[in-house]
Amino acid sequence: MILFWYSVILFVTTLALNFYLLIGFKQIKQVSRQSIMDNPPPLAIIIAVRNEEEDLEKALQSVCHINYTNHRVIVVNDRSTDRTAEILQAFSLQYPQLRVTTISTLRDGWLGKNNALYQGYLSSTEEWILFADADIVFHPDAINKAVGYAVKQQLDHLTILPELISRSAILNSVFATLSIMLMTSMKPWEAKNPKSKASSGIGAFNLVRRTAYEKMGTHVRIKLRPDDDLQLGQIMKKEGLRQDVLAGKGYVCLEWYKNLGELGRGVQKNSFAVANFSLAKAIFNVLSMLLTVALPMPVMFIFGTPTIRIMAAVMLIFHIIYMEIVPPNKWWYAFMIPFSAFFLAWHYLKASVTTVARGGIYWRESFYSLKMLKGKE
Repeated sequence: MILFWYSVILFVTTLALNFYLLIGFKQIKQVSRQSIMDNPPPLAIIIAVRNEEEDLEKALQSVCHINYTNHRVIVVNDRSTDRTAEILQAFSLQYPQLRVTTISTLRDGWLGKNNALYQGYLSSTEEWILFADADIVFHPDAINKAVGYAVKQQLDHLTILPELISRSAILNSVFATLSIMLMTSMKPWEAKNPKSKASSGIGAFNLVRRTAYEKMGTHVRIKLRPDDDLQLGQIMKKEGLRQDVLAGKGYVCLEWYKNLGELGRGVQKNSFAVANFSLAKAIFNVLSMLLTVALPMPVMFIFGTPTIRIMAAVMLIFHIIYMEIVPPNKWWYAFMIPFSAFFLAWHYLKASVTTVARGGIYWRESFYSLKMLKGKE
């Protein structure tokens, strides 16, 4: 009887969630469909880099060839030890709009990336600031169209959902499940609604009006948050600033991680911060992930009655339809949902327990104590 009602609840919830997400995605406008601005406002594009030699050249080539007449690119080299400095020097000689700032030591009480982005802000004077990652490839018109949309809509903060590109089919299938979980939690299509608590902050593309960024407290307010992008979006929304989201298909592209190992390490960096460094909340989140995403279909197919198995089959069909409708997913990603959820739950739990056990996190060869991350030292 318990299995039956568990199955019924998950059956109804899954069908409703698929419809909800599809309706939500339809509400997000595409960058590609926005108009070009003839006289765009002054813009500073700030990119923090640390040992990015593998992807940096391709990303800089795209950002140095954007269709935007009034901008500067400020690249902050944060203690790189590979060929990053050489690449930046070559680009700065070739492209006068690119300026390089070098950081040799990490300031006390700051995470490296957050400090680098803040130092970039201090070097800027422009009306608009775009915080972007060092591995983003932009369509020449992407930034112009995005700023034009932000100005037209009188926004203070605009994010873009990047198109995730990966050489691994398995990794793409995990991305698909992770996207469902993130979109269910974030509800980015509701970010523009001032009555909704939903917000959006994405490290790949956080465009902010300078006055709004200063009103929310700049990166000083989130200097110890590994999930700085999400926090920026949440604080912007709490401060009553105008926010919206665009979809970047074909215009803002990102190879987020190259394999499952990299994804696992990335999840471990951010996931405990999302739980506000609470082990109890982290465990609750893991259990929720298992009970609502990883276990339902396997348990229903293996242990269920014929009626329960029919419900599981219908759930699977709806997942297949969803994957077919939402690009760039493939239909067979629906069969990978249980594996993907188990994978993410494991790394979420591992990150939480490991962080508590060793008293902090390692990221980019630096250690940050849990007390420091909680602001207690």
